[in-house]
Amino acid sequence: MKRATLWPDHLLPEADLPPPWPGREVRFGGSALYVRDTPATSAGAKPALYVHGLGGSSQNWTDLAGLLADRLDGQAIDLPGFGRSEPGRRYTIPAFADLVIRWIEHSDRGPVHLFGNSLGGAIAVQVAGLRPDLVRTLTLISPALPFLDFRRSLQGRMLPVLAIPGGERLVARYLTQLAPEIMAQQVLEACVADLSRIGEQRRAEALEEIRVRYEAAHYAAAYVRTFRGLVSSFLRSYLPGPGSLWRLAASVRAPALVVGGRADRLVDVRVAPQTARVIPDSRLLMLDGVGHVAQLEVPRLVARAVVGLLAETEESGRRSDLAG
Repeated sequence: MKRATLWPDHLLPEADLPPPWPGREVRFGGSALYVRDTPATSAGAKPALYVHGLGGSSQNWTDLAGLLADRLDGQAIDLPGFGRSEPGRRYTIPAFADLVIRWIEHSDRGPVHLFGNSLGGAIAVQVAGLRPDLVRTLTLISPALPFLDFRRSLQGRMLPVLAIPGGERLVARYLTQLAPEIMAQQVLEACVADLSRIGEQRRAEALEEIRVRYEAAHYAAAYVRTFRGLVSSFLRSYLPGPGSLWRLAASVRAPALVVGGRADRLVDVRVAPQTARVIPDSRLLMLDGVGHVAQLEVPRLVARAVVGLLAETEESGRRSDLAG
């Protein structure tokens, strides 16, 4: 593990506030998968794939993907049951990872620069560990890798719901009792340390995403079942046998960047440094005063670290070519 290298800020594209990138429904695996494309702005851009966290959507990546569009030809997917994708049959880390693997193969864009936030980070680790041929680099932002002290997460209060038969119905009832505006504010407060960094346009888009969830009858079940699958993966990681996310992380061979916010309220703040220690070729960036979604809260800073990783790996590749 080493410290992340930050690319000079003035060499990034000029700051702007793009709208969410165009999206489309793709019939894939027997259901509709929603995919947003961030078109590359330069020739030679490499393929990238962005995977969101629990309760999030592909829209969470708009700012970061825009800042990287001169280097990366990006796609962001809505996982089954979230955003605008249809519900899935299984909501486990292996099931989501299998979908990501099949999507990379189906889109014929691999290997990709793979990004994951929170739940998406756990999925990305599984993909990189199982299919190194599909991953050029790995960027993990507040990855939800296993930790057992749920007092360190606001989502710990969800644990009793997992033990209640019909917990999905309780969550659905709770959601219907909250106005979308209140729910959007609660989501932002849980995920973002400094709300002044989130402008009115992004707040309005977050509200619209909440409205989409309210209209989806499957959303509460998808959320609870995914959370149950995530907790199950945490427990398995500390037991003997296959399926440990920590053992998969140790097998990752792609160059990796791990970003953590020291004001993260959803994932134990000790997880990001531990992840960077476990992944062999890793770089760590810990951010003071930043929460769970650094790519939304401080996208330029995250972009600088990503470009630092890309530049480093490109230089390493050139040296290998010369040596060969």
